[in-house]
Amino acid sequence: MTHRVTFIPGDGTGPEIAEATRRVLEATGVEFDWDFQDAGIDVYEAEGNPLPERTLESIRARGVAIKGPTTTPVASGHRSINVALRQEFDLYACIRPCKAYEGVRTRFPETDIVIVRENTEDLYAGIEFERGSADVERLRAFLADELGASTRDGSGISIKPISEYGSERIVEAAFTYAKDNGRRKVTAAHKANIMKFSDGLFLEVARRVAERHPEIEFEDRIIDNLCNQIVSRPEEYDVIVLPNLYGDIVSDLGAGMIGGLGLAPGGNIGTTGAIFEATHGSAPKYKGQNKVNPTALMLSGVLMLRQLDETDAADRMEAAIAEVIRRGEKVTYDLKPTRDDPSAVGTSEFADAVIEEMR
Repeated sequence: MTHRVTFIPGDGTGPEIAEATRRVLEATGVEFDWDFQDAGIDVYEAEGNPLPERTLESIRARGVAIKGPTTTPVASGHRSINVALRQEFDLYACIRPCKAYEGVRTRFPETDIVIVRENTEDLYAGIEFERGSADVERLRAFLADELGASTRDGSGISIKPISEYGSERIVEAAFTYAKDNGRRKVTAAHKANIMKFSDGLFLEVARRVAERHPEIEFEDRIIDNLCNQIVSRPEEYDVIVLPNLYGDIVSDLGAGMIGGLGLAPGGNIGTTGAIFEATHGSAPKYKGQNKVNPTALMLSGVLMLRQLDETDAADRMEAAIAEVIRRGEKVTYDLKPTRDDPSAVGTSEFADAVIEEMR
């Protein structure tokens, strides 16, 4: 079967790691019909739009995309490209595996957790009121006069919406991921002891969804306690499902535990599409130097293969990446014992090593 996939190289170092990833994906033997499309600073400078309509149309037609890192133009009035894509395609579930591979320098070698982050609600919904604006003063007056909830002068205010619908589908996504990937436990993280009507709702819904999946162990943790325990006893955690803000923070914490963002893949899954991307930035200062580590995007490609039900190819590709890292010979500078190791290879040569390992 040939899979029709939108391919977005990105900008900065994006095209280099995207090309390396494309070659490795094709080396699995899976057939792809790539539709190459633009997004990022380069197309913005050429056309005035960092996310052209033709790119959106391609994703709508194919339902699956893989994307290199992109730069959102500063002071352009345009939204973050990643945020725009999540909103356009209702990509409500951000899947962030955090797995420590042998050969990577880390103090947490037993880490193997998956963060499932809600992508559309919470404080990231963008409902904000600027300090000193007429809108914020009207809101402050309403809070004080109608609800008896006063706020300090000079306050900016953000609203934190968490819905039953949004909570149910993200927790269901976490249990589905656990079941499909042989995981044993789902942990819901929250601050329901303080935010009883937002986080409290999330926890209530999580417990209800858990009852539908008795074959998967379920527990909940208060978010600050979770962060403490993740770095103390990471082996006790498996799949962790969180509202948007906590998910953003904990997923980067998890990335740090496994060696950094250069090893952290990501998949954004929704009702009308799925987009896979590395979680790091475009690092424009390294553009064209064939230097950066492509592992995060390659592992995002592994997630994409699983989404496409190409499980065998996904397993072989992940195993090959892991073995190249374990050997430590043909790896990029950040995976060497010291970052100035002269034996480090470039982005393309790392891909060559992974391809050779799969043969």
